[in-house]
Amino acid sequence: MAKKTRKKKSSNNYFTQDTEDAIVEYNNCDDSDVRSRLYERRIHYPFFKLTENIIHTYKFYHTEVDELEHLQHEVITFLLSKIHKFDPTKGAKAYSYFGTIAKRYLILSNQKVYKKKVEKTQVEEVDKYDKFSYTIENSPTGGDPYYSEKLSKYMDEFIDYHTHYLYEIFPNFEDAQIADAILEIFRQRENINIFNKKALYIYIREMVDVPTPKITKVARIMYDEIFQPNYLFYLSNGYIDFPQKQYL
Repeated sequence: MAKKTRKKKSSNNYFTQDTEDAIVEYNNCDDSDVRSRLYERRIHYPFFKLTENIIHTYKFYHTEVDELEHLQHEVITFLLSKIHKFDPTKGAKAYSYFGTIAKRYLILSNQKVYKKKVEKTQVEEVDKYDKFSYTIENSPTGGDPYYSEKLSKYMDEFIDYHTHYLYEIFPNFEDAQIADAILEIFRQRENINIFNKKALYIYIREMVDVPTPKITKVARIMYDEIFQPNYLFYLSNGYIDFPQKQYL
């Protein structure tokens, strides 16, 4: 007897092509009454579900507002303030575009909470691995502006490489989630002021609910096997050559 397979349920079926069409119509319309109807009937609910899912998926539960719906309202208001910037001709889908904006807003809006937690939280495992601090002073650049610029360029390439080959490098779904959380922090490195190792682990724990040793395991793979050897190669040879072929 053939094995019965279940149809995979779409995780974003609330945010459809109709939602994207409504956003485009909203941006192209000058009539405030029509825009209000478009938003109320076809945009608000997808925004509401999108923010709700991101908050629960990445566990943005530590907030200074009393109710999570209040936090959702903040994020939805921010999305609406950016809605005019969505341009489908650039290739981005509305679901991904607004999901990225919402996730970044939530990360940045929680910085104050994270800072307070950093001062109080004990992360025993982290102290065993000093190299997971992300600071210019502790990096091979030594704080030199020339090398700092090279490090920044390398980090961009490092992020793009891991994003593209994430599931080839980390076939285990939980490991891939941890790696993506680390990458998201690096994507936001210009906007995040806390880059000691304890703070990084707390950020990751907020996004992926896993024990510290699992975070350490993924971070060691990213650093020991990819980041460090390829960065040293880049400094020595002047170009970046990540080992894509081994993951194809």
